[in-house]
Amino acid sequence: MAGSLNKVLLIGRLGADPEIKQMVNGKSVARLSLATSQSWKDKNSGEKKEKTEWHRIVVFNEGLVNVVQQYLKKGAQIYVEGQLTTRKWKDEQSGQDKYSTEIVIQGYNSSLTMLGGGNSGGGIANDNNPSTSNNDDMSQISNDMDDEIPF
Repeated sequence: MAGSLNKVLLIGRLGADPEIKQMVNGKSVARLSLATSQSWKDKNSGEKKEKTEWHRIVVFNEGLVNVVQQYLKKGAQIYVEGQLTTRKWKDEQSGQDKYSTEIVIQGYNSSLTMLGGGNSGGGIANDNNPSTSNNDDMSQISNDMDDEIPF
């Protein structure tokens, strides 16, 4: 369909170590649980408030899965670009249809970049130009997001 775009950009922290699974075709897939948080000061009470959203990230690129497995751990801060996908599956116990919405990192138009210090060696890209991400720029974006929401 012309004129449509399915692109998700997130900066957050891993809520658990990556889960690596083997698919039926023998290739590996990585599943990540990513938390994004908003914080603000309540204008009536002055109390600091916070809301956290959890996102399921699925990485299909074999080379990227190996890097995720080697370098990412619970608490790591990452920047991801991917596509929003909803898949349907059957619950084996109840027989009911279930749905899962995930951010898929696959193909040339997706990327994953490690942020912050420590062992985060910079960017891991899965696109035609892997040098498009600058770790210092991503850290600045992350710091800008810490501003208080004005309500």
